[in-house]
Amino acid sequence: MLPAGAPDRADSIRRMEPQLLHSVTDSVATVVVRHPAKRNAMTAAMWGSLPPLLETLAADPRVRVLVLTGAGGTFCAGADISTLRESPHEAQRLAVAAEEALAAFPKPTLAAVRGHCVGGGAQLAAACDLRFAEEGARFGVTPAKLGIVYPASATRRLVSLVGPATAKYLLFSGELIDTARALRTGLVDEVLPEGELDGRVAEFTRILASRSQLTQAAAKEFANGRTDRDPYWAERARESDDTAEGVAAFLGRRAPHFTWNPSTRGRSGCAT
Repeated sequence: MLPAGAPDRADSIRRMEPQLLHSVTDSVATVVVRHPAKRNAMTAAMWGSLPPLLETLAADPRVRVLVLTGAGGTFCAGADISTLRESPHEAQRLAVAAEEALAAFPKPTLAAVRGHCVGGGAQLAAACDLRFAEEGARFGVTPAKLGIVYPASATRRLVSLVGPATAKYLLFSGELIDTARALRTGLVDEVLPEGELDGRVAEFTRILASRSQLTQAAAKEFANGRTDRDPYWAERARESDDTAEGVAAFLGRRAPHFTWNPSTRGRSGCAT
């Protein structure tokens, strides 16, 4: 029998196992990459578990924003290299499926980055709508160090964020860049001093959660390149009370209460 206050060994072992943790608080879903033995590197099982987790969170009407982060002082050091030795093609397939599921999440997504955000970690961060980083974070896209062909979808997404010149610099060299360069090139949206990332993420996600999900869902599709959905979103706007509520709240000098929710309207915010 364990002495009083002693940690349960099984619980300690579980805490060391690679896993994706998640919670929902005040309309914000938080997904935490946790693999303490390997700086939060993603295993095949973790890649595989992300799409169904995102599907569940997307369908949850409580969720208005999603935050992706890493446990401790590291965002994600990439893919667990041992999985590449076993089956590199399957590992890449799983990584691309996870990345695409994250990019297709119908509500705003934000990567909160500390420490290293490298390889597959950079893929995940780039698949989010926004990226906030703590000073001292380091970013790298490292397939050239392993002789891996970086996926076309991930390459296009990186180019759309930072432009072809910076994308080539990152992909050709595999070198890491600091937060100053990441901010300058558009890889991150905000850089926070040490100790201020959590507070800023909490503040900004509260702002996002208070805004019209109708506006956000349509804007996300348009910003991501959809060109065939203008009539669809015009119809959603006509059906919704969000515009009338927004105008009434503005004129009444009060906070609006928007009610349109893609989770309860057939998830119509998702790309099809």
